[in-house]
Amino acid sequence: MKGRQRGVALLSVLLVMSLALLLTAGMLRSHQLMVQGSARQIHQLQLRQLALSAEAWAMLALRAAGDDEPLAVHRGQPWAHVTWPFDAQGARVALEIEDLSGRLNLNALLGAGQVDQVPQQRWSRLLDSLGLKPLDLQAAGERQALSQLRVLPGVDGETLRQLEPWVALLPRDAGLNINTASPQVLSTLEGLSLPTAEAVVRLRPADGYRSVQAFTLDPLIAGLGVTGHGLGVGSRWFRITVDVSVGTSHLRLASEVERERKSGRWRVVQRRLLPAPLSEI
Repeated sequence: MKGRQRGVALLSVLLVMSLALLLTAGMLRSHQLMVQGSARQIHQLQLRQLALSAEAWAMLALRAAGDDEPLAVHRGQPWAHVTWPFDAQGARVALEIEDLSGRLNLNALLGAGQVDQVPQQRWSRLLDSLGLKPLDLQAAGERQALSQLRVLPGVDGETLRQLEPWVALLPRDAGLNINTASPQVLSTLEGLSLPTAEAVVRLRPADGYRSVQAFTLDPLIAGLGVTGHGLGVGSRWFRITVDVSVGTSHLRLASEVERERKSGRWRVVQRRLLPAPLSEI
């Protein structure tokens, strides 16, 4: 009888110990998950701080260029080659500044009123070069983000992904900067084929065209029928893109900035902070 009682007691002790071990293991697992979650939060905070610091550094480069009051904005200027010069303590920081005036401005085609036929025809040529169907943007009204064009019939994510590298949404009067436009965008101009546009970009003056007239009189362009309407050689709108990586954690910051016409001050128009590669749509 006593042996049976001792066996029951031993079994009870083993059950209690097993339960205690299970509870302890659960607590350790919860603690481990909490520590991992805290580490991820710390990594994300570090990534954000680095990204915002790199954005501020890029803004300094743009301010320096603005202080010089250049007659033209072109890719030979320091802002186009800015890099992150500081030790990031094991993090990798990649920085790029793009002139948004080097893209077709869709807001020139959006909203009520009569549409200017010159930018309309350039838009049609871009769609044709990308193999996209005609899109009437006027019905969409003025927009702030490319994703808002989804309200139009026939516009889906794939269409927006194809358009994204070549278009921007700037104030209606923003001209296309011929000094920073890509061959794809320049080939939307009147009579300018893609091979000719590629040659123009390759042979573009190192300090940019000083005027639209100088561009239209370029031997590669003269006689093709290119009109200077809607073109320019300067810009007040830029996109700063920062990629930061720490270990397996990644973050991309895309900030659109503007230099105010009257005050000359730079301001952030909008900022996208994403844990994955940038998607404009």
